[in-house]
Amino acid sequence: MSADSGERLVQLYVYDLSQGMAREMSLGLLGVQIDAVYHTSIVVGGKEHYYGHGIQFSQPGKSHHGSPMEVVALGVTALPDDVISGYLDSLRSIYSPEAYDLFAHNCNNFTNDMAQFLCGRGIPTHITSLPQTVLDTPFGQMLRPMLDRAIRPVTTAPNVPTENGTLGTALHGPSKVIVANSLHDLEAVLKSAESSCAVIFFTSASCPPCRAIYPRFEQIGSEAAGKAKFIKVDIGTSYGVAQKFQVSATPTFMTFLKGEKVDQWSGAHYGDLTSRIETLLRMAYPPHPHTNVNLRVTLSTSMNPVTFVKVPPLDKVVEKLGPTGKNPVVTSMREFIALRDSHGAIEAPLQKLSDWATFLQESFAGLPVATLFPLVDLFRVTLSDPRVSGWFAEEKSNNHKLSLVLFYFKANTCAGNATIKALLSYVADHTSIPYPLRLVTLQATCNLFTSPLFPPHLTSPSLSHLVTSLITTSLLDKSHINARVAAASLAFNLATHVQKQRAVHNQEALQDVEFIAAVVEALREEKDSKEVVKGLALTVALVSYCAPLGGEILELLQVLEAGGVLSEKAKAGMGERALCQEVAKLLGA
Repeated sequence: MSADSGERLVQLYVYDLSQGMAREMSLGLLGVQIDAVYHTSIVVGGKEHYYGHGIQFSQPGKSHHGSPMEVVALGVTALPDDVISGYLDSLRSIYSPEAYDLFAHNCNNFTNDMAQFLCGRGIPTHITSLPQTVLDTPFGQMLRPMLDRAIRPVTTAPNVPTENGTLGTALHGPSKVIVANSLHDLEAVLKSAESSCAVIFFTSASCPPCRAIYPRFEQIGSEAAGKAKFIKVDIGTSYGVAQKFQVSATPTFMTFLKGEKVDQWSGAHYGDLTSRIETLLRMAYPPHPHTNVNLRVTLSTSMNPVTFVKVPPLDKVVEKLGPTGKNPVVTSMREFIALRDSHGAIEAPLQKLSDWATFLQESFAGLPVATLFPLVDLFRVTLSDPRVSGWFAEEKSNNHKLSLVLFYFKANTCAGNATIKALLSYVADHTSIPYPLRLVTLQATCNLFTSPLFPPHLTSPSLSHLVTSLITTSLLDKSHINARVAAASLAFNLATHVQKQRAVHNQEALQDVEFIAAVVEALREEKDSKEVVKGLALTVALVSYCAPLGGEILELLQVLEAGGVLSEKAKAGMGERALCQEVAKLLGA
């Protein structure tokens, strides 16, 4: 593993919750030999991630489980911390404290999911199969309630202080505060903020008020992520900083705007800290004229992505697949969908997603188009699970055979998202795609938004032209309203991502102006569906709201007379009249 490659080792920490009792007593009690009652965790990037009292993390080997009895190298990952945190955050509703079940939904299910995401492989099967091994014995069934009562308090215990005094905390994402350990580090961070603003928190280990005010500083830093650099410096260990910045007391704060010092103050006052940073942010980012427009109807509309999660009759889908339906990969996915549909995600452990990805990519190159429709429909349903969509967001193709498949579709084999890229490329390269296949492809792409990891990929250069092509072609389909509804839904989903990136991270995510042109043209031409008009009107509102003044987006919408188009739709009673009027006013019509 090269240090220059950015790859990091992924390890499985294995613990025995029975402290050796299982090995000694299992054969006599159950009639089968069990070596341990396994608890597992994933260690990557200096953190140990595990499931018990929700998703938690600690320093490796410093959780309340102590030292592992075994460490297994699972592989390597090049995924950065923010991507890993985003994936884990999407799993919190599945791996909640209340959902823990010693036999059906435990720490080993969690580590198996995470291992697949990071390395493309699960954890050893002798660990994941242990609960069923116990339950397959008559005495195991009888002991189930007692075992659950005995072991649950150990596995679901809340976080406790570790040996070095730090806490393993429930996952809420990585800290947005940058720790500068030297004068060189601090100056480098300030230089990176010369086009925006920065706040420095000068602290020291012997400063109780610093510890009291720091959580508020970190909270503001999280809320303003992307707009300002929030920096913490311990002047007791970062030699030269106190002298350079003339800091003699802690806590002391300094703010900088476009590389120039603006303010300095001392003291642990919540209100003072909040108001001064709010002033800095207003100076760095003056209010946009759009904030003065009354958008009551627009902003009260749910901004949750539209997804298509209905499960079709699985037996009929498999029947339509013909011989392909008997493939073991299809069978495992059918069972996964059926179990998830009947019992929920908690009862449905992930199958081997790398096999599913390989099978799908080979199918797009080799199966007849009539067989692809039911197969993509199964893919659509699996993508409604954030564990699956998150995995496919960071999928990489290292398989030479699959690289040839992607080359056939003119897809970039070096980038990720190999499966969704192969699907979108197939639809884009075939002019006579049947309506059912196009519809289910639109719906599957909408379901990618069940994970926060996928939207940035869909607006990236490698995929945006394929997504725009799919939306444009479908919006122009005069014969099928459902295709236009699904295309408008996908356009809306993309627009919610664009608006979130602008509002939260101060980033412009939309680079494809053809997307905007297609949306406005479809609005102009739509005569039948109020649902399509509503979806496209919301899309225009989201991509334009607080867009850079004088920038390409607002200029293009003006050239296309989007405001006038929306005014006409409002007069004609198409869509939601108040919504169309508001968006038209937003655009100055």
